[in-house]
Amino acid sequence: MSRLHFASALLPSGWANDVQVVITAGAIAAVTADVPPAAGDERHAIALPGLSSLHSHAFQRGMAGLAEQRGDSTDTFWTWRETMYRFALAMTPDDVASVATLLYVEMLEQGFTRVGEFHYLHHDRDGSSYSDPAEMAARIAQAAEASGIALTLLPTFYAHGSFGGAAPHDGQRRFICSIDQFAALMTASRKAIGKLPGANIGIAPHSLRAVTPDELAAIIPLAEGGPVHIHAAEQTREVEDCLAWSGRRPVQWLLEHAPVDRRWCLIHATHMTDEEVAGFANTGAVAGLCPITEASLGDGIFPAREFLAAGGTFGIGTDSNVLVGVADELRQLEYGQRLKHRQRNVLSHGAGRSTGRTLFDHALAGGAQALAQTPVGLVPGARADIVTLDATHPSLAGRAHDALIDGWIFAAGGVAIDCVWAGGDKVVEGGQHRLRQAARERFNAAVRRLIA
Repeated sequence: MSRLHFASALLPSGWANDVQVVITAGAIAAVTADVPPAAGDERHAIALPGLSSLHSHAFQRGMAGLAEQRGDSTDTFWTWRETMYRFALAMTPDDVASVATLLYVEMLEQGFTRVGEFHYLHHDRDGSSYSDPAEMAARIAQAAEASGIALTLLPTFYAHGSFGGAAPHDGQRRFICSIDQFAALMTASRKAIGKLPGANIGIAPHSLRAVTPDELAAIIPLAEGGPVHIHAAEQTREVEDCLAWSGRRPVQWLLEHAPVDRRWCLIHATHMTDEEVAGFANTGAVAGLCPITEASLGDGIFPAREFLAAGGTFGIGTDSNVLVGVADELRQLEYGQRLKHRQRNVLSHGAGRSTGRTLFDHALAGGAQALAQTPVGLVPGARADIVTLDATHPSLAGRAHDALIDGWIFAAGGVAIDCVWAGGDKVVEGGQHRLRQAARERFNAAVRRLIA
């Protein structure tokens, strides 16, 4: 058992002062407000619940910054994808473990305490199967265990190169599965995470480009009630190709033909009509927004104001992991709306409301829902995932309550994070993860080989 005392903490009921949190076996056992610190309490200033990155492709952290040189033609998502394929084809299982470990260390340092790993790098470099179908998934689990981050593993079903069951691209050979192969992968992946504290599993049909309707129907039961995540309407070309194939836009097709409900998370959903926005919000499914990646890839801007007005729920992810940070994703989400609408504080709930707090609350609830976590927040029974802020940071000076979150997201960024507990274990102190140096050295050695 351990006891923490916070001068100020964000609870589900709102901000509270002099909060004692008791942790037992990695979970919060008790939360008591308005009590002075007791002997033996570890004391901190400002506490928040950790957030989830609900969408990550861990291996892409290794290629961050490597696709920033203009090609002979207009650079788009589709040209970036060719760089990604080349990088993915070179990685060994050890490389994946090295890259994922540093990524998860960085996530924890930046305030993410759970990751939804949309994992599609399944096979050997020539496309042949490993003797253990979950060889790569086990390396993701290894990285999560080493770093301490909680893992929601989302093995990805990827069978085709485009709509209508088109043959896959050779660069996709490490991703491709038949339904039987995917079933075996799911069984092996459940075993791979079986002893990992706090871990759970869902499925991720990659996209309507990569999965036929019959395949989608066949694999959904393999989730066994767990989360279902799918990319949808990320790019305008994707929308155009989906219309040519089916006469329906991607989100429209899913709403009409798939059992989309609260277990589902539609990643990006950038390009929607008003009718799609309303229909999506009505399902209770989560919009998985990755604002930094969406900006990096030139995807477009999600209709967040309209989606929230329709009662929609969102969480945030780090996707390509080109830049990792809770504050960075939330700031980019709001700033994108400001550029689109030419207004300020677009996503706050009304006059006098903190935009940072609104963003944080949505991301906390949406991320927990998308990754099947309950209860959520600083409450008894929840996993003890806690982030403290450095009250001495200049952008937090003189502030209290919601103004602290505004200062963190819009001014300070990740450097304002002091300590992080993951499953009750303090893995970050003074802003640094205990494995930072070792993880960096291992990552650097792997990437030097990969780009040599």
